[in-house]
Amino acid sequence: MSPRAGNTGTRIDGTHTLAFVESPVQLLNVLEWAHAHAPGAGLTLVVLSPLDPMTRGQLRRMAELAREEGYEVRWEEARGGSAAPFHTIGGLVGALRKADRIVMGDPFSRYVQLLLTITRARDLVVVDDGTATMEFVTQLARGERLVRWHRKGSRQGPRDLLFAPVSSAARRRLTPVENRRVEVFSSMPIEEVPGGVTITTNDFSWTRTRFGPPRITKGADMVGTSLVETGVVDGDRYLAAVQGLAKTHGAARYFAHRRESTEKLHRLAVETGLEIVRPDLPLELIARRGPIGRTILSFPSTVVHTLPLALVGTDVKVAVCDIDPAWLTQNASPRAQGFLSGVTGTAKDVHRLSSTPHPRSPRPEPV
Repeated sequence: MSPRAGNTGTRIDGTHTLAFVESPVQLLNVLEWAHAHAPGAGLTLVVLSPLDPMTRGQLRRMAELAREEGYEVRWEEARGGSAAPFHTIGGLVGALRKADRIVMGDPFSRYVQLLLTITRARDLVVVDDGTATMEFVTQLARGERLVRWHRKGSRQGPRDLLFAPVSSAARRRLTPVENRRVEVFSSMPIEEVPGGVTITTNDFSWTRTRFGPPRITKGADMVGTSLVETGVVDGDRYLAAVQGLAKTHGAARYFAHRRESTEKLHRLAVETGLEIVRPDLPLELIARRGPIGRTILSFPSTVVHTLPLALVGTDVKVAVCDIDPAWLTQNASPRAQGFLSGVTGTAKDVHRLSSTPHPRSPRPEPV
């Protein structure tokens, strides 16, 4: 499948709409937003493609699904060399200035923040980018600078300082004022709502309509996380935790996060015996399509909020294992433990597991 440019004049409920996505989950949630707001109407999805092969592969599959739904997709090699950003932004200026509504998956993205300084759209929508949405809403409510939770508290580098004026301008654009509407479309728990921001619930109705119900197997499946890759959790501690969970609960498959390194996954396969699965779609769609284990084991992540919604009406149980503070690296943000605990504590319809025992002396815990 070769991506093709779309018509930037498409409309959704009578409005010129551009959606910018950089990950498969963001694209999924744009489809959910479109389904909830104006089923059957059109919009243009602009994929700001990353370089990571796994992410690109999932994005291509999601782009196929978007086209099957009747939406236009414009694929941009936004990171394909030093001149790529200038070419991409230059090619989008006209569409940005014509757009009445901008939908974005990652307000922390420097690319998106730069595009926000160009558009004149008075209707801005932020769709879920996982747990980052919780932090975005909190920072917006408190008037803080936009920074990802795992970097919170770290010293700003030269690039951060250089980009600070653009980030500040983006934050102002994402603050509602007269004649400018800001919506957050999310399945995540949002407790501190910024003044004037509209919160709309994402219940994964498109996913449930499009896929399933799944065939459910007797065993357990495990969901991987990129907490090691982001420098939050120690690699050896993570491997021991996965091994303990797998043995305690009889897990057979490990669904890798798209950002997990090949080296780590190889080690997991060798030392735990788990079958490593590299999904070609976001896990919500994989689980809904099936087959899927009767129990899904996860560490604190977006899926502990989204999977129960995608799998509502099935007998699948989602269980989440807390992150032991001893697993955190010395470089982890001071806010990491509190944030991860909040992700777990606010999840609905999941079973809580304490930090997993050492695999040599497992203490079974009911799921």
